[in-house]
Amino acid sequence: MGGSGNLPIGPGVWGFIALFVLAVALWLLVRNMNSRLRRMAYREHERREAERAAEGEQDDTDSGPKPTEQG
Repeated sequence: MGGSGNLPIGPGVWGFIALFVLAVALWLLVRNMNSRLRRMAYREHERREAERAAEGEQDDTDSGPKPTEQG
């Protein structure tokens, strides 16, 4: 017939390299996203604490001295 024999059919070395590069890029993107989300959550927590402190200062000046807690 054609005499084609056993030809290697598949992605080969270049397919492996391309997949490896994509996997490394994905890992770097996920790592960067996690650090940004962590930083954003930390800033949000700080902002809320600052708002609570500001509200607490306003409440303290409006209502006078508060009794101390015994524990």
